[in-house]
Amino acid sequence: MTQTPPVKPAKNKNHAANQAAVALISELYPHTFNRDAVKPLKIGIQEDLLAEQKLPQGKIKRALASYVRAPQYYKSLLADADRVDLNGDPAGKVSAEEAEHAKAMLKKIRDQRQQRVRDEKQRLQQEKQRQQQERLQAKEARITDKLSQLLNKHG
Repeated sequence: MTQTPPVKPAKNKNHAANQAAVALISELYPHTFNRDAVKPLKIGIQEDLLAEQKLPQGKIKRALASYVRAPQYYKSLLADADRVDLNGDPAGKVSAEEAEHAKAMLKKIRDQRQQRVRDEKQRLQQEKQRQQQERLQAKEARITDKLSQLLNKHG
């Protein structure tokens, strides 16, 4: 029987809340926040969102943090790409330094994912070895028990 590691409810709850906040902000500003066509955001867009007062500050912060930390967002940060405001209109350009930072963040995300995959493979291998050891010990215990019964019966 394979055991899966326990899921952290707080992490899942936060993830769900983040996704809900992104969905809400995407609904209100479809030309700016679109997971299917991610564009770099205007520098200072958080202040613009707060000024409009359509969403509470907590939801804005949650949505922005989740949106801009996604791999799709980092991929959109190409040097000289247009940044967009709340209407989806151009509002600045992505600098070469910002584009390089985005590349570094994508590499970090890839490296972290690869490490998680390696860790999971190692955990599964250890679990398999543990199960094999348990089966072997159970088999040895059965043999010892049968031998003991035979000795008691004939001994």
